[in-house]
Amino acid sequence: MKYDKDTRPDGVSSLTAEVLAEAMPWIKNATGKTVVIKYGGAAMVDAKLRADVMADIVLLKIIGVNPVLVHGGGKAITEAMNREQLDVQFIDGQRVTDDAAMEVVRTVLTGKVNQELVAALNLHGNLAVGVSGADAGTIVASQADPRLGRVGKVERINAQLLEDLVDSDFIPVLATVGVGEDGGFYNVNADVVAGHVAAAIGAHKVVFLTDVDGLYEDFDDKDTLVSSMMLDEARALVEGGTLSTGMVPKMRSCVHALDAGVHRAHIINGTTPHALLLELLTDKGIGTMVTQPADVESFEAKPLGNFASKLAVNN
Repeated sequence: MKYDKDTRPDGVSSLTAEVLAEAMPWIKNATGKTVVIKYGGAAMVDAKLRADVMADIVLLKIIGVNPVLVHGGGKAITEAMNREQLDVQFIDGQRVTDDAAMEVVRTVLTGKVNQELVAALNLHGNLAVGVSGADAGTIVASQADPRLGRVGKVERINAQLLEDLVDSDFIPVLATVGVGEDGGFYNVNADVVAGHVAAAIGAHKVVFLTDVDGLYEDFDDKDTLVSSMMLDEARALVEGGTLSTGMVPKMRSCVHALDAGVHRAHIINGTTPHALLLELLTDKGIGTMVTQPADVESFEAKPLGNFASKLAVNN
């Protein structure tokens, strides 16, 4: 009997082993590091894709990464506002959020989307804890623009709750509802929150899962994908005013996070199967990476602590 040279008798491709071997130094480097992941767009809407992304996040946790998940929920909010017969308006790509819309945002983000993501993660064990930005005043916000109503800008991140959850080997899942100094609630852009959270908790990396492959020099020319750039280049793009509306908050957040000491930021297509693993654990990656000058990766590792006990699924 003959076998293809790339296939073992049990049907496992040798390519699988090669990928695992390639991933080893990246896994070693990732162990004990905190990675903030902003999750949204089509990767959140498709049930199968969502389940796969959550499984990949659990895999990252198993190999020693400390994920912190930050999410929005724009499509679900729009659907809920339509059901309530509320006007859906956008100004400069931002949702106009009056008091009635803010109630819908709170209900959808904290009561529906957040709990669905927590449940999807917890299919793999007792791993995830849902958090609202209002919990322990984690996201303190103020009005961004009177025209937008209850849309908020981040004033500060109180990181203690998130840090305590990470230290206890849980995966925090943060809904981006902010609270004002007056106790009012604000709808805060999830891309912006992810960058501020990464800065506040001293994350090693921040990853933005979006609906495009990354940043293009010319979006209409798919051969112009930028695989990597330095912080100064990203800053120049933000200040130059040439970015598309959807890319502006992501690139601003990349710059904010790296200015605060975060090592790397990644913008990747969340609809690509296993995009997180490909970007973080392989040599080439698949999206756009923004790096610090003379970025040098540390291989310091931390023990997994009591994480293994959380892998026992509730029956």
